[in-house]
Order: sequence, then structure tokens, then C-alpha cells
Amino acid sequence: MSRYAHARKAAVVMAATTALVVTGMPVIAQASSPDAPTAVAQQLSARAQLISAASQQAPALAQSIGLGDQEKLVTKDVVQDASGARHLRYERTYAGLPVLGGDLIVHQDASGATKSVTRASEAVLTGVNTTPALAAPKAQAAAIAAQNGAGVEVAPRLVVWAADGTPRLAYETVLNGKEADGTPSKLHVVTDATTGDVISKSEGIQTGTGTGVFVGTVPLTTTNSGGQYQLKDASRGGQYTTNMNNGTSGNGTLFAKSSDTWGNGQASNPESAAVDAQYGAGATWDFYKNTFGRNGIRNDGVGAFSRVHYDSNYTNAFWDDSCFCMTYGDGASNTHPLTEIDVSGHEMSHGVTAATAKLNYSGESGGLNEATSDIMGTGVEFYANLPSNPPNYWIGELINLNGNGTPLRYMDKPSKDGSSADSWYSGVGNLDVHYSSGVANHFFYLLSEGSGAKTINGFNYDSPTANGVTVAGIGRDKALQVWYKALTAYMTSTTDYAAARTATINAATDLYGANSTEVYQVGVAWAAVNVGQVPPNPGGVSVTNPGSQSTALNGSVNLQIQASGGTAPLSYSATGLPTGLSINSSTGLISGTASAAGSYNVTVTAKDSAGKTGTTSFSWTVSGGGGACTPTQLLGNQGFETGSAAPWTASAGVIDNSASQPAHGGSWKAWLDGYGSSHTDTLSQTVTIPAGCKATLSFWLHIDTAESGTTPYDKLTVSVNGTTLKTYSNVDAAAGYQQRTFDLSAYAGKSVTLKFTGVEDSSLQTSFVIDDTSIQTG
Repeated sequence: MSRYAHARKAAVVMAATTALVVTGMPVIAQASSPDAPTAVAQQLSARAQLISAASQQAPALAQSIGLGDQEKLVTKDVVQDASGARHLRYERTYAGLPVLGGDLIVHQDASGATKSVTRASEAVLTGVNTTPALAAPKAQAAAIAAQNGAGVEVAPRLVVWAADGTPRLAYETVLNGKEADGTPSKLHVVTDATTGDVISKSEGIQTGTGTGVFVGTVPLTTTNSGGQYQLKDASRGGQYTTNMNNGTSGNGTLFAKSSDTWGNGQASNPESAAVDAQYGAGATWDFYKNTFGRNGIRNDGVGAFSRVHYDSNYTNAFWDDSCFCMTYGDGASNTHPLTEIDVSGHEMSHGVTAATAKLNYSGESGGLNEATSDIMGTGVEFYANLPSNPPNYWIGELINLNGNGTPLRYMDKPSKDGSSADSWYSGVGNLDVHYSSGVANHFFYLLSEGSGAKTINGFNYDSPTANGVTVAGIGRDKALQVWYKALTAYMTSTTDYAAARTATINAATDLYGANSTEVYQVGVAWAAVNVGQVPPNPGGVSVTNPGSQSTALNGSVNLQIQASGGTAPLSYSATGLPTGLSINSSTGLISGTASAAGSYNVTVTAKDSAGKTGTTSFSWTVSGGGGACTPTQLLGNQGFETGSAAPWTASAGVIDNSASQPAHGGSWKAWLDGYGSSHTDTLSQTVTIPAGCKATLSFWLHIDTAESGTTPYDKLTVSVNGTTLKTYSNVDAAAGYQQRTFDLSAYAGKSVTLKFTGVEDSSLQTSFVIDDTSIQTG
């Protein structure tokens, strides 16, 4: 049963509670162009020649890399390295039909010889049937049914679907509508051309959140036309800003007037938000131009335009690649324009992704899409370096979305927002893309600044890592270069986190050399977010991580630490060892008798004769032994009968006593999802399991769904400290409650966060109802 009338559905984006207003905006008219026109023209001409050459090579390349006679390559982009090596990005057709998930990149050396190919899918297309069993109207009807009656933006077109590795004929239909917060929706629905089943749904509008961050007194380049000054910048591809006047259709009216001073310092003046937007667009252009040599979002010298004052009370902002435009709402009561500079950088970077890797906006690739915008938006914020908005590694820190002054997202420790993932786990792709992005955001922070506590630009950070991996970092400037290179030269539409690791290592290799510190630190930073292992340290010392250790109280220990590399002999040291244990400085053997129960964080260092070091960190639990544990139920408010969440942390509306879904016991329960639209709910509580105790998690779960078939559309993930215990879905729906139990004894002596994350797709409800929870020790 779905939620009644959606009345209790929490808003996707909430209004900020503190009003921030722009200051006066005197503008420098006709400011000099940041680009030398001749140089820009030469760059664009060179790019055009590269694309033309790639198109001429396409037929021969298709044959040389093993494509079939019915497959053709269509040039999308070319990236040329300083060495002359080239990366030719192609989309693919089969029998004249577009292949979704068929994009690939051909990597050539300076002589033009093909070195390797990066493919979005390794599937072979030979023999794919191109005659549909269903007519287009039926595909359209199926797509509309999957989206609860949305309108048709683009009629069904025949395509070959290859993104999941099983090529088949399909229809792609683009539906239009609105999300719950008023954001336009352009949903791409792919349906099987034989069965009519929905294969994939992905959103064409990429959204973010923010509120008016006020840039202060800034120069703008404007255009004087017929005695009227226009917010139009010819020096940056003609990008301009329009006034939507609270409308939702069309492109709005270009800001123009007889004087060249804009804004009066008040959000009520339409020009103030326009100045923020125009300045943000210019800063984003300059960041990409001066950091990467990119001429505009598409690298074609054409500027995107910005629309402000979209809709009424609209608390969001979005990028729409179909209009090549950036759109901002005015927030709650039309007094909080969403024109923060990192919002500009974030949203327009969706356009860069669309023009390059075109990462699918779902699953792990969707998380990478969102993370790319957070990473580049942060780059824009540091590039602009505004006194009114000191740059940092937090997203939306001035929004006050949570009502307590905390940021929307944290790159140094993503889980601080209550929903994002610090590190990779098998179910991370099931999260909303704004939360699965945490893995890559954390990677970027670690690669830039390294792990541990530190103060940067006046902001305090303390970044933990998976398995205690220590990251040194390579600096933000190099980290940005690595990510941009990976995005433009190695990532494809289906890149997941494992492939992103490979892409960034390849990018760092191109930029800094195969045996460079930068390549090594890229690998270390990914290991620190649980994507792959710490790589061997080139020219240095590498210490093998022995994994988490567990020893009974008064138990004897003999653990041999393995290390390699460096100049012999090696010497060993360790910090954080359990009481009673020590390490042999010559051999690396940890031995002794564990004499005190507890949880320990151990770091082992190996040092060679030249002074080079390598380290590894791991946890060590010493359990107290039998009879030392007093049986206790650890969870507070385990049946939710207080009628509120505490000490749980829950999404709005999760703690519920409606009769629509009865409780297992008493009147209250936790009801996650059940809205029949894209939605994420979370429920979590942190407790400490005493050392030496066995611990059992149990809860009663009822799953009710309107979905059918064997495809897991809606999912509930149960995790402890970010590690998935089990994922349930609509496929597991059953009448009544079922008790679920898990052994948590391995966490004895540790603080653990139990978390339930329900993720519902855009159609047909699934309700995950939880009651009578327990973590029982004994």
C-alpha cells in the first residue's frame, strides 16, 4: 500500500532558513576579453581538424578493433596529449540504429598506432535482431505506464541497448513532467522491443541544491547594443542571462537596460540573482579555460546561457543539456535565489560530462556523474576565491539546508550528511546518485589533501579511510588534472567505480609517468575508499596489510608482517598494538600475549636503509572471553513506540503510526519509501557493542509492493558501519512480517552504526516496514 495522498512526503530540496542577500553590483562595462581571439580560433580550428581526422579513420578503425560489418563509429570528441598521443571518442550505430552503451575510446600513440580501446560494453552485437515485435505506440504506452502518465517529449525511437552487456533491440522514449519539488523531468525510458518490459530509466535533467551566495562587488563583461547594456558576454562564447519572471517555459527575457550597474543588494531586485548567475557562468568558463584549456562547456567556443527566477518558490537549480542552459529558482517565498557559485560550477559541469563521458545518470556511473560536478564545482569555488564565500571541500555550506548551519555534503567525510557513502560497498550503486557520489568525492579529497586531521584555508577536516589506509595526497591542482583527464580520455557512459580507478590511474600515468608518486597516490586514495588494494610503492617500501585481527584475551600471537621494495635491510616499528604485544624491529614479527581486552588501531611502518618508508594500518580486537558479558539489548526506542525517532536518526515521515501499514507490535513502526516515485529514506542508530560479547541484530520486516516480476526496482539495504549485511527488494515482498537476524559478534568492542537505506525508483511503490528491532548481547 502506498503512502496516502503523498501528504507526508518529505521535500527533496528544502528552503534555507537564513536569508542571504547580494551586495550592490557595480559592473565594469566592456571588460577586456580573457581570451586572445586569435589563439582561441586556432585552438578551435585544431580541434576541428582532429575530429575530422578521427571521422576519416572511423571505417578502418571499426574493422581493426573487431566491429561487425553493420557497425559504424560516429566521432564525438578527440583529446590530444602534449606528447601527441590521442584519445578518439566514438559513439556507435548498428544497422543504422544508435547503440546505447556502445560508446568507446580508441587510444593512439603519437604515430597514430592504436594502443588500446576502452569500451562501455564488451558485448558483441553481431546477430542482433532489428525488427521489433512491438510497434512504437505500444512502446510509448509502456513507457508512460512506467512513469505514471507523464507526457511524451520525444516519441519512441528504435535503438540497440547494450549497456548491461546483453544487446537487444529496444525503444527509447523521452517523457516530460515534473518532480515533486517542481524540477522539470525529461526521463529517458528504454523498453524492450520484443516484450515491452522497461529495461532502463534515467533522468535527463541533472539537479543540485543551493541558495543565494552573494559574490560581492565584481566586474562583469557586458554588451552595449543600440544604447542598451545587456548581460551578455561576447568574450566568453556569448553566454548570457535571462529573466524567467517566475515562468517555466521558454528561454526568458535577456537582462538589458540603459545603465551598466546591476543589482541593488536585495534579493527582491531581479538583477541581483542575475549578477550571481552571470558571474558564476563566467568563473566556470575561466576555470575550465585556464585550468584545462577547454573552450566552453562543449569545448566548441559556445557559451551556455543562464535562466534566473524560474517558477515560483522553486528551491532547486538544474542543468538541461537539451537547451544548453543553467536554470535557478528563487527558493522559499521567492527570497532565496539559488545562485551560489559552486552551484553554477556543479550544474554546468553536468554539461561537460554530457559532452565527454556521458556517464549514465543511474547506478555507480550516476554517482560518478554527480561527483564530477561536485569535484569541478569545488574547483570553480577555489578558482574564484571569493571573500564572501571562502573556498572549501564542503558542498552547499551556506545553504543551511539542515537548519543548523551544516553543509549539504562533505567531501572529507561524506557520511557526515547522514546518507552519503564514505567508501565503496556492493550496494552503493543502489543509493540515490547524490549519495553514491560520496565514494568519488571522498577519493578526490584524499587525493588532493591526504587523510587525517588538518586545517585548510581556515576550515577543519578529519578524513578517515577504509582499513586505516594512510594517504599523502598530491595537491588539489594535480587531482583536478587527473580527474578531468580521466573524464575526457578514459571514462565511458557505463564507467563504475572499479573502472574509474583504472581511468584515473591511466590519466595520472599520461600526465606524470608510470612510476610517478602521483600514480601511486591515486591507487592509494582509491584503496582508502575501498576500491582496489594499495598498490606497490615504486622505488619505495610497501607493507602488506594483514587484514583485521581478532584475538581472545590472554591469547598468544604470532603475526608475520610482510614488506617489499626499498633498499635492504628493512626495520619495523608499530603503534597502537594491543597491550602485551610487540614487533621485532628486524623481522617484522608481532608476538606476545594479549593481556587487555579492547579495540585497537594498529599502524606498522617499515623503513629501508635509505630512509624510505611504507606503512599499513588495520584494526585488532581483543575479546574478553566467556562469561564476561552481561546480556543487554542495546538499541534505544527499538519498537518506535515513543512516536519519535530519537535515538534513531530518520528521514522525515519514517516513524509512523498510520493504519495503512500496521505495526508488528504496538502502534508505531518505521515505514521507509512507499511513495511510487523516486525517493530515498534512511533510518540509523549508533551503539557500542562491549568487548568480549556476542551480538545478534534482529528486526521484523514487512515488504509491500505494486511492482511485479523478478527485477529489483526498489531496494532496502541493511548495513553496519557502511558494510552491507543484506539488500532486500520488491522481489522479496510477502504478506505479513518476517524476522531477520544477523550475527554482529565481529564488532565486539566497537562502536557500530546500524543503517537502513530504502531507495525507490520513479514508479510503482514499494514499502519497507520495520519494527521491533534489537541488538542483543550475550
